[in-house]
Amino acid sequence: MDPDQSYVSPLSTRNASPRMQAVWSPRKRFGTWRRLWLALAESQKELGLDISDQQVAELQAHLDDIDYAAAAGYEKKLRHDVMAHIHALGDVAPNARPIIHLGATSQFVNCNTELIQIQDALTIVTEKLAAAIDRLARFADQYKNLPTLGFTHFQPAQPTTVGKRATLWAQDLAIALQEVEHRLDSLRFRGVKGTTGTQASFLALFGGNTPKSHDKVEQLDRLVTEKMGWDADNRYTVTGQTYPRLVDGLVTSSLASVAAAAQKFATDIRLLANRKEIEEPFEKNQIGSSAMAYKRNPMRCERICGLSRFVIGMTQTPFVTASEQWLERTLDDSSARRLTLPEPFLALDGVLDLLVNVTSGLVVYENTVAANLAAELPFMASENILMAAVQQGGDRQALHEVIRTHSQAAAQRVKTEGAANDLLDRLRSESTFKGVDLDAALEPSQFVGRAPQQVDAFIEQVVEPIRKRYVETLTYDPSLSV
Repeated sequence: MDPDQSYVSPLSTRNASPRMQAVWSPRKRFGTWRRLWLALAESQKELGLDISDQQVAELQAHLDDIDYAAAAGYEKKLRHDVMAHIHALGDVAPNARPIIHLGATSQFVNCNTELIQIQDALTIVTEKLAAAIDRLARFADQYKNLPTLGFTHFQPAQPTTVGKRATLWAQDLAIALQEVEHRLDSLRFRGVKGTTGTQASFLALFGGNTPKSHDKVEQLDRLVTEKMGWDADNRYTVTGQTYPRLVDGLVTSSLASVAAAAQKFATDIRLLANRKEIEEPFEKNQIGSSAMAYKRNPMRCERICGLSRFVIGMTQTPFVTASEQWLERTLDDSSARRLTLPEPFLALDGVLDLLVNVTSGLVVYENTVAANLAAELPFMASENILMAAVQQGGDRQALHEVIRTHSQAAAQRVKTEGAANDLLDRLRSESTFKGVDLDAALEPSQFVGRAPQQVDAFIEQVVEPIRKRYVETLTYDPSLSV
């Protein structure tokens, strides 16, 4: 079939980076299978099975020269992907053919490879997530003193600062990073467990039910784990035929936590772009709309939201799969997991590249930020004005009524006439406020509380430890065109 007549996932062509795609590529998958077969043979030889140096050398010589056409031909005939690749490897390593996959089940290569892929992919997620946190922290520090209108219920509320708001975005990402790091730390290798997890076939290979044979099977499990780059203590103690499928759900949930934090950030930037306060980067020749030439649509943040929604939506299937694995295992997991394992990673990788790109180039329109705040500040300053007038000797209750009456009138004028907020002019006309410096009462920095100090504390207590852990990857610049 012609390439233009075949479906190609946009996660590969438009979103995921080459690095993440490599983790889930056929080369990584099947190359790891061959490395597992090599580790198994080497370990079995070291423990006394009749495996020759020549056989091990043949396996070592053919780790990456995979004949995919030959494997596809075998799979079409045998209807079994693992056996197909065993035969394809046996063709180029004929002396090793008899001992390839000795005592193992298909899930020896499938499960262990997937756990390696998950580990590698989670590592990429942590590195890119840390880079985005670093960028947001720099942004927060730069704008920690810039007052801006706060919002609750998307209604004007007590002012904060642009930098303080950015720490809320970064904090969500930091919480998600902690979750992903925990998932990485909790990940275990399946190891060498046999067909239903009892290791019976390996026990038979080493002589049957004797203390010495049991010890050798345990050593085999440990050796293969170490040869594949895992600490021997990071093995699942028991499994059925597969590693616990609950792990897939937990991994996807960890990815969803990152997606949720990213979508919250991107949504806020879209709202602020509408207010003309903050925008994502916009290229010189970028087109915002095919019809409306003036537009600067926040397309990167919109892509973050769309892809994040996909990742969040992918959390259900892995848990359903885990819940429906009958006894030691059923094969209804396989077809679903070919989608639910790689695709959340590929989509989130695109999200993270966009996130790093956007957080590296946020544009702040300080005059608009100030103007939007000034339009609402008289209402928020009314309590300060009231207290200042009381200190001048005024009657608190009478002053409150004057402010209430003028505030309602000014608000009605803004809403019905589209006019400017004239509350201060109204109060200046009242003799009871003659002694109050109304302009001083509206100094924005008086209303942001400890926002600047909170930014400093957040960077010191939360961001700096992350920077130390990821110092070698913080300079990441997305290679993908975003």
